Amino acid sequence: MDLIIGNRHVSPASIRRVAGGVEAVLKGEALISLLDAAFHGAGTIHVLGGDLDRRPMDLTGIDMTGGETRVTLTCAGPAPMLV
Repeated sequence: MDLIIGNRHVSPASIRRVAGGVEAVLKGEALISLLDAAFHGAGTIHVLGGDLDRRPMDLTGIDMTGGETRVTLTCAGPAPMLV
C-alpha cells in the first residue's frame, strides 16, 4: 500500500493495516506533505492499494519516537466511484 497526498504518490518507509485504517512511518517530504494536507487543507489523503484502495483518510494520530514518525490514518468514507 502507498499513499496519495494531494497530487503526490508517497511510498511510506513502512505501512500496515490497523482497525479502521493504516499506520505508516513517514520521513522528510512525505511527512511534510501529509501534515500540510491534514492541517492546512493542502490536498487530500488517500490509500493506494490493498483492501482500502482509493479510500479517503483522516490523520488521527502522530507518534514521534526516536528518529521515526509514525502516523495513524483512519478511513473517512467510501472510495470514490470511477466513471
